[in-house]
Amino acid sequence: MVGGIGVFILAVIALVIILILPSKTQAPTTGGTATTTDSAAAHADLIRADSPEPGSTITSPLTLSGQARGTWYFEASFPYELDAQDGTVLAQGPAQAQGEWTTTDFVPFLATITFPAQPAGSKGMLTLKKDNPSGDPAHDDKLIIPVTF
Repeated sequence: MVGGIGVFILAVIALVIILILPSKTQAPTTGGTATTTDSAAAHADLIRADSPEPGSTITSPLTLSGQARGTWYFEASFPYELDAQDGTVLAQGPAQAQGEWTTTDFVPFLATITFPAQPAGSKGMLTLKKDNPSGDPAHDDKLIIPVTF
């Protein structure tokens, strides 16, 4: 009788876990297009890119500049990635804080991005990633800036 109750309790716990966990996970975003949550408007209180502006035509070298909350950085930097429309990585590196980053206030950032020439009029995207040293996907965040080459 006691063994049957134990099995029943384990079954109920397993059912609760199965029903709750999937509802807390998020589907990953697909590459190539910005989703609403990756947009500048959705991130205005976390990170603001002054240059380049969304949809602008860029050439190499590109100056990346703007402001991000100190929580976007780790060790005074955060990663960026410039991709062609087909997903080819053209450049990646760190954007550097231009001030004291251990704050919750906005801190200016700057990076110079050098990349190979692309066909005129082709599209791409510049992704500014929240630095996440923990590796925990729950702490990931990004701002995607669509660009034209």
